[in-house]
Amino acid sequence: MAASSMDENRAPDTYYLYVTKTGIVMDDLPIHVISSCNLDIYTFPFDIQNCTFTFNSYKLYVEDIQMFFAESVDITLRNSLDVMTTKGEWELINMLCEKNVLPMEITNSSFDLLIYHIILRRRPTMYIVNLLIPSCFLIAVDLFSFLLPPQNTDRAAFKMTLILGYTVFLLLMNDLLPATGNNLPLINAFFSLCLALMVASLLETILITNILCGSSRYPPLPQWAKVLFLDYITRLVCLSRSDQNCDLEEYRIKTVLCKPVKILEGEAIHKIPPTLQELKKISRDLQSIVQQVEKHFSSDQSEEEWVRLGHVIDRLLFILYVVFLSVSFITIFVYWFYWYNVTASLV
Repeated sequence: MAASSMDENRAPDTYYLYVTKTGIVMDDLPIHVISSCNLDIYTFPFDIQNCTFTFNSYKLYVEDIQMFFAESVDITLRNSLDVMTTKGEWELINMLCEKNVLPMEITNSSFDLLIYHIILRRRPTMYIVNLLIPSCFLIAVDLFSFLLPPQNTDRAAFKMTLILGYTVFLLLMNDLLPATGNNLPLINAFFSLCLALMVASLLETILITNILCGSSRYPPLPQWAKVLFLDYITRLVCLSRSDQNCDLEEYRIKTVLCKPVKILEGEAIHKIPPTLQELKKISRDLQSIVQQVEKHFSSDQSEEEWVRLGHVIDRLLFILYVVFLSVSFITIFVYWFYWYNVTASLV
């Protein structure tokens, strides 16, 4: 419920009375005032406000003057809807009235009160179009940015630009948000959640880029990491295991084919001495080449494992991002709808 305060009368002074033949005297003194209400903006922009107006005599007690409603509240509501020519942000949906007596314990007297409850509902279309839908679009772009290959494109720069654009958007749209209220609206928590998800997405990209770009400098991947990430989590995130490198297979074949040369070398030691010298030289060259190739493929295999680990972690964090995003959005919208219904039931 929102309490209201009233400003001074701004209507022009009139000095006319309506006197009927039955002796009834009507003093229709016009009153033009500006009233303000304390708004409950927790469910903004889907909020419903209850502004209360209380009318009573300033000096006369209930023994001197009694106040009554000139017409039923339904007629007052219908007349109010008919005379409202401006269809602005607020919509008048209902009007309630009650008649109470205000007790005065000190003077043993009381005042007669007439109370009107004006039920207003905010039109949320402008805020949905200007605030909620653009935020959902930007968070969707951030979500689909995970499809960009981190090793070929600068995904971090794209996400940084997205965060900067969203920050500028919030600064520009800040005037649409309510400046005062009893508590913080849920829409602010929604904006903070979107910004936090974008920042978390950027941090994930920085981690994956660091793994992929620094894989050549890292030591061999530990065995527990191979089993956990390259075996179990790979199947969990639905990534197919890469086949062995064809160059590695060719290297193994060449290594096997070089072994008979050493055997022939031992058998022909006494038969063809010049050829033996050439074979020994070729054998030493082949052994040197084999060592270099083995070292090369060993480092390539370690680098490939780190690259593979980066892709697995990237897919895993993407799935966790989607799950957290879905649960968070569903929770906040359900909570939004719940408090809207609670507010509607109270008024």
